[in-house]
Amino acid sequence: MTEDESEQPPRRRSPWGVLALVMLSGLAMMRNGADIGDGPPQPTAAAAVAVPAEQLPAEPPPQGEQPMQQQAEPPAEVEPLEHSSVQRVRIPNIKVDAPVITVGLDAKGWIEAPPPQDPNLAGWYLNGISPGQRGSAVIVGHVDNARGPAVFYGLGSLRKGNHIEVERYDGRTAVFEVYGVEVFSKETFPGARVYGDTGHAELRVITCGGGYSKARGYDGNVVVFARMVGAR
Repeated sequence: MTEDESEQPPRRRSPWGVLALVMLSGLAMMRNGADIGDGPPQPTAAAAVAVPAEQLPAEPPPQGEQPMQQQAEPPAEVEPLEHSSVQRVRIPNIKVDAPVITVGLDAKGWIEAPPPQDPNLAGWYLNGISPGQRGSAVIVGHVDNARGPAVFYGLGSLRKGNHIEVERYDGRTAVFEVYGVEVFSKETFPGARVYGDTGHAELRVITCGGGYSKARGYDGNVVVFARMVGAR
């Protein structure tokens, strides 16, 4: 699944309903007993999608940063790209720079996760759409493994306005701007909201999150909502 698949024919996007069904139980990713203190960062109310600034609690910015104006709407639309396989994802704000492999569905019908042995590895759901195409592309990754934090450990700390870069095999890099970060229970995962076609080129980056127990693992998924704002 790591080979260059740029010669493969374009894949039509799967309807969101299919993705919603396979994701209702969350990604096949669990914390594997690593001792990582209080666990990964979780999204704040200020990071929720389309929440007017006046409805948000005051939240001090990190030291040395200016307060960020909250967005009530996603970024403006740009021209979508054609289909292409994906080779790398970069999220500068949380120091992510990881290769991307293609993933499909496992025997239970869930979206497969990348092999947990490699903590710096993400997966793109091949039967969905390509990052940069119109619709909601999906990239997944582990939050941790048995040795400690993994590729998307810091995902819940992203803020509106942060950028995600997806390098494609056609030589283009699609740039997405975050407009929401939320955590959803696996039992009530809102498939239509997460995977629905908004009419724009969008990206969802997903990992495990929420509460954790050794018996059940994580009880939710952290979902980053982002819209393409450029390509180079």
